[in-house]
Amino acid sequence: MNLLSVEGVSKSYGERIIFEPLSFGISIGQKIALIAKNGSGKTTLLKIIAKQDTPDTGEVNYRKGTHISYLAQEPSLKPNLTVEETILSSGNKTLQVIEQYEKALLKTDDADAYQKAFEAMDQHEAWDFETQYKQMLSKLKLGDLTMKVSALSGGQKKRLALCTALLEKPDLLILDEPTNHLDMEMIEWLEAYFIKEKLTLLMVTHDRYFLERVCNEIIELDEGDIFTYKGSYSYYLEKRAIRIAHEETVAHKTKRHFVKELEWMRRQPKARTTKSKSRIDDFKIIKEKAQQRRNDHEVQLEINMERLGSKMIEMHKVSKAFKENIILDQFDYNFQRNDRIGIIGKNGTGKSTLLNLLTDTIQPDSGKIIRGETLKFGYYTQGGIKIKKGQKVIEVIQEYGEFIPLKKGKKISAQQLLERFLFDRKKQFDFVEKLSGGELKRLYLCTVLIQNPNFLILDEPTNDLDIITLNVLESFLLDFPGCLLVVSHDRYFMDKIVDHLFVLKGQGEIEDFPGNYSDYRAYEGENQSDSEVIEKKTKNEWKKSERSSKGLSYQDQQAFKKLEKAIQKLEIEKVVLQNRFVNETLNSKEIKDLSIALKEIESDLNQKSDQWLEFSILLEE
Repeated sequence: MNLLSVEGVSKSYGERIIFEPLSFGISIGQKIALIAKNGSGKTTLLKIIAKQDTPDTGEVNYRKGTHISYLAQEPSLKPNLTVEETILSSGNKTLQVIEQYEKALLKTDDADAYQKAFEAMDQHEAWDFETQYKQMLSKLKLGDLTMKVSALSGGQKKRLALCTALLEKPDLLILDEPTNHLDMEMIEWLEAYFIKEKLTLLMVTHDRYFLERVCNEIIELDEGDIFTYKGSYSYYLEKRAIRIAHEETVAHKTKRHFVKELEWMRRQPKARTTKSKSRIDDFKIIKEKAQQRRNDHEVQLEINMERLGSKMIEMHKVSKAFKENIILDQFDYNFQRNDRIGIIGKNGTGKSTLLNLLTDTIQPDSGKIIRGETLKFGYYTQGGIKIKKGQKVIEVIQEYGEFIPLKKGKKISAQQLLERFLFDRKKQFDFVEKLSGGELKRLYLCTVLIQNPNFLILDEPTNDLDIITLNVLESFLLDFPGCLLVVSHDRYFMDKIVDHLFVLKGQGEIEDFPGNYSDYRAYEGENQSDSEVIEKKTKNEWKKSERSSKGLSYQDQQAFKKLEKAIQKLEIEKVVLQNRFVNETLNSKEIKDLSIALKEIESDLNQKSDQWLEFSILLEE
């Protein structure tokens, strides 16, 4: 059943055309993702459908009685209300039903009004609404109902707005980047909720795992046209590639036809017949098609990089706390060249604090952080670019110089660099405040990379970036020769970019895990029994490390400690590899490679276990 129809909708701001007339429909049960490049008007289109904005032309026709909920990228909540008051003042239809029922109870002489109110309570499942919203708030980690909105973090505000939208039980739920500001636990809960519930969804999201698992249809806004794909994100990628290949074939044939017709036009007879006039008219159409080009330019991230010295960053027994909240407790780590570390943890465990300690933005309570002489940070923060009123895009880059150095002694102008980041000459002279959220992020990324860092820190880099730019960024980071540290809730991004994790568990506990995010989730969840075995070894069999080590020299004591860490790391790697054999899509070569890797780990583990045993015997003496 059709819920709404978008018919010939277009939008522009002054001379800037956001999108030409678009038409499509949404039916009950569809879970649709809207995909487009940054600046193509995704958020504007969502707002028009949600009745938050009006189109210049066309209209959106809704089925009678259709109720829509809209979750904006940055929710607008009243700061003076508490968490519970925000829910109760939201205008939720169920709350209105409860209010009508309470009024009907006061009018004991009006049996019909009471009966209608009673039936409405049944229909809207309103009898236990208080339990419903308290349970959902608890699942979204908003258990303190008395906390003021003004005291909430960005992630908490997003979760509160999400709870309000879900409780409305709308016919259509519209979501603009719903996973922004949510930690991975919340993203996975929301993903499971959307898969299970019978909802109609229209969303914009950069989270490709979320897209793959939740959505059953993709609408792509490309080159001003709408393309619909009835399937998952992977189906969309496959069919889109086929479509573009077909378009390129047609374009090639059209150009060849144009060349032929151009030759005819040049030698056309002076006396024009009806047939020749018709062919001239057709030529104009062929010429227009032949001159059409796909605007498929990709961000180019070729930059220079400061020379790497032998020392990057050393952290020695670093501690940091804010009152009762312990972030680091005697933390040790020596950052090496080509480290590709992901940082994960629930909101509030101190991910950004760790980054600020590394970059000398804040100081540790105790311990030392030693930085190499050639170290040069590139720090992409969640705060983003600082907008100066009246500043143009080109002026942001010119602050770093008229010419920017590249690899092999090359250099390019500020204008050329911006073109590589998909800002054409016209866009370069737009005011920065006019840019979309994704365009602002892309400009900010440009300012971070042109400073030629050799230690790159990215704090939530994927928020608001379109999928095309994300793919290019991932390719660049895979080849980045320096040290890379990433905080991200984008699981696909983390899986592709990092090879080990710092897992912040709160109160100063940090686990150094050898693998990507999917490896960690598999190890943590599906292999609980294996985890318990490793934990048992760590706490029981290896507790001898806590004993006095009088029988060992200082060098042996250090070697013994390193062995314990190495054995624990190898045990985890073994579990991760064993788990990968469960994947039914593995081919024979992949199975062989995994078997070889597993054999090498087991051999290394046996060797180190023997060494550990020798040391432990010395301890017993």
